[in-house]
Amino acid sequence: MIDDVGLGDAEDSGRVSFSTTLQNLLWAEAKRREGLAPHDHPHGLNALQADSPATRRLHLRHLEVAAECDLVAEQVMADVAARAGRAGASYPEMGSAARITRQAARNRWPMAVGTRWYLHTLTGRKDPHDVSLALLRSRDKAVSTGWEAVRKGDAASGGVVAALVCDSEHRVVWGCLFDFVQYDAVTTDLPADLVEVPDAGEAHTRWVSRWARFVNSEIERRAARP
Repeated sequence: MIDDVGLGDAEDSGRVSFSTTLQNLLWAEAKRREGLAPHDHPHGLNALQADSPATRRLHLRHLEVAAECDLVAEQVMADVAARAGRAGASYPEMGSAARITRQAARNRWPMAVGTRWYLHTLTGRKDPHDVSLALLRSRDKAVSTGWEAVRKGDAASGGVVAALVCDSEHRVVWGCLFDFVQYDAVTTDLPADLVEVPDAGEAHTRWVSRWARFVNSEIERRAARP
């Protein structure tokens, strides 16, 4: 049976092997650009005299290739970050994978996250409410869908009484509820304890309960206005 230490050693060994392979590829490309075949002399960085023009030229070519590799890697990371965002990855997850902070990931790939929008709807004017969740690819579509569901005007008979939209990091970006005085949907700001929506489990259940209480109290407050 392989223990955790063994797995860690194997992973480290794999990374060293990958690094060596990449370095060898860069060195082979530098030689190719200098007109040297893979097995032509020099076979290594120390095969030429340290102060010869040929050595200096080869080292500079190697630096050129390494810098180009850095640009290619940046392009690859941007593409992968975008695809990860479409798959639902958050900036904290991307930062962890790239070994940078959440904020650095956000600054580096500002358009990567936000391609998934979660529409939460609350039905029924009073407890017990039902809650539903829909996933949409457009923020505008998520907001318009929520808005139209609330403004239908059948909230009193069990229809949608409130809706909100979250981004890929489960932060609320928009919310509305049904105003029985105006008999129309109205946008509303949520209190601080509701702007982050837990993924699932007990924390999500508690969040739904707090959202329902907020909606109930807000509807009553609006109905009591002179």
